[in-house]
Amino acid sequence: MKHQAVFFDFDGVILDTFDLKTQAFRDMFASFGPEIQARVVEHHLLHGGISRLEKFRFYYRDILQKPVSENEIRKLGDKFVELTMKGVLTAPFIPGAFEALSELKREEKPAFVVSGIPQEELLGILEKRDLLGFFKEAHGSPRHKPAIIRDILTRKGYNPAECLFLGDATTDYDAAKVCGLKFLGIVKKGKPSLFPPKTMTSERVLLQGAPV
Repeated sequence: MKHQAVFFDFDGVILDTFDLKTQAFRDMFASFGPEIQARVVEHHLLHGGISRLEKFRFYYRDILQKPVSENEIRKLGDKFVELTMKGVLTAPFIPGAFEALSELKREEKPAFVVSGIPQEELLGILEKRDLLGFFKEAHGSPRHKPAIIRDILTRKGYNPAECLFLGDATTDYDAAKVCGLKFLGIVKKGKPSLFPPKTMTSERVLLQGAPV
């Protein structure tokens, strides 16, 4: 394996949780009517990898056009966790994910999580799923993905062109490109690819055969 390090998004790349979280957004905005609900879900589907708190701010400010306090945003975040955590802790792995993590650990290649999940919540999920030992570091929101990646590259001295990022969202693709990383898009079976044409994609998490 030629990669110096491998970076992973979490939802939809390690665990198959994206549909679970889509349903949570759908449920949380059901009371505003089907049109608002549909716009929220559409935005969520097109902007995976962004902090849910940022999404809530956008939905209230730009879709509902209602004022919302940071305290209310935090309460929405807590409600979201209530709706999803049980499912996250029992969700299956994305095909190939556990095998890829095991291979990296066996070969002592550094792996990193770069996620839009709030930092403390991300670490708690990794601990409860017995996944902490597979990763050198795990980082979530509120920091944005490019800033996290650049920080790791600088501290560790990695060559970006020799690192791989696996993600399922265009925000992952954008972060990889702006930081100079190779990218593999994970696209769930039966779902359309949201990535630019010619982007290498896979239904499985791959290391062999991924961009080098």
